[in-house]
Amino acid sequence: MSQIQVMLTSIEEVKNFVSLTNKYAFPIQMTTEKYKIDAKSIMGVFSLDLSKPINVVVESDAPEVQDFLAQVAQFQVH
Repeated sequence: MSQIQVMLTSIEEVKNFVSLTNKYAFPIQMTTEKYKIDAKSIMGVFSLDLSKPINVVVESDAPEVQDFLAQVAQFQVH
């Protein structure tokens, strides 16, 4: 399992993030204290409170996971 915290602060960032997640075959989840949603669903992402950092969880050991994490680092909370 891999996890990263992201912050999506604009509609454009949400669209770019969801587009990125849809390039990968493995499941990607976004979790908050209350919710767990499919990160490939733009409606699901918009249903979250985007004013706070959100955990992105990948429960896969596919070789592409490291590539995904490198791509999603642009949204990472520092």
